[in-house]
Amino acid sequence: MGLLEQCEAAFGSADLYCVLGVRREASPEEIRRGYRRASLRVHPDRVEPDAKEEATRRFQILGKAYAVLSDEEQRALYDEQGTVDEEGEALRDEWDWQEYWRLLFKKITVKDIEDFEKNYKGSEEEVADVKAAYMDFEGDMDSIMQSVLCADYTDEPRIRKIIEKAIESGEVPRYKSFVKESKQKMTARKRRAEKEAREAEKTKDELGLSGEDDLKALIESRNKDRKKETDDFLAQLEAKYGSNAKKAGKKTSAKKGKK
Repeated sequence: MGLLEQCEAAFGSADLYCVLGVRREASPEEIRRGYRRASLRVHPDRVEPDAKEEATRRFQILGKAYAVLSDEEQRALYDEQGTVDEEGEALRDEWDWQEYWRLLFKKITVKDIEDFEKNYKGSEEEVADVKAAYMDFEGDMDSIMQSVLCADYTDEPRIRKIIEKAIESGEVPRYKSFVKESKQKMTARKRRAEKEAREAEKTKDELGLSGEDDLKALIESRNKDRKKETDDFLAQLEAKYGSNAKKAGKKTSAKKGKK
C-alpha cells in the first residue's frame, strides 16, 4: 500500500496537506508546525499500551507525509502530479520515526509552553483552530475546550465569543449543542476544570517541578487522571442511557450529532 492509500486508511484523506492540517500554500514552517500538532495527537508515548501499535502506525504515516512536504523536490512532484516517490529514501520503512521526531523537536519546558501560549492566544492560528474544533465536534463545548491548545476554563468566554462571531458572519453553522447548551453543563465543565487545575498544582509540587523542568512527568500524570475520569464518566452514561453514550464521548474524530 502506497503512502497516499495509507493516509486515506488512517486519516480518512489521501491529501497530505489535509493529513497535516495545513493549507496547500503553507510555508515550510507552517508545515513543520502542522506536523508537530498532528503527531502529538498520535505519538506512541502518549497512549495506553493496548493502543500503542495503532498509534505507532499512524505516527509513521504522519512522518512520511511530513518527509514529502518538507522536501522541496518531493513537494513539487506531489503538487504537480499528485503522486509521491515511493522509492525515495524518506519513505523507507526502516526509518526510526520516533528518533527522527526527537531530533526535529526539542524537549518542551515550562518556559517553552509559556512563550508559545503568549503568542498563540489571540492569534489568527488560534481563531482558525477554535472554528475547526467547533466544526469537528459540532458545537460540543466540552470537546472544544479539551481540543483547543492552551485553553483552560478561564478562556471559555473568549472562545465562545470567537465562535459566536463566526456564527454571526456565517462562517460556521449554528449547532444546537452550542447555542442551546444548558447552564448545568457549563457549571459542571467549570467545576471539572477547577478540580483538574488544583490537582495539577498538587502534582507539580509533589514532583518538585520548577519553571525550567521538563513537563513530561506532569503531563503524563495529568493525562492518566483525565483518562480515568473520562472512562468513569462514560461508563456512568452508558449505564444510564445505553450504548449511544459512548459515541457522545469521542474526541479524536468529528461526532455526528443534531444541529
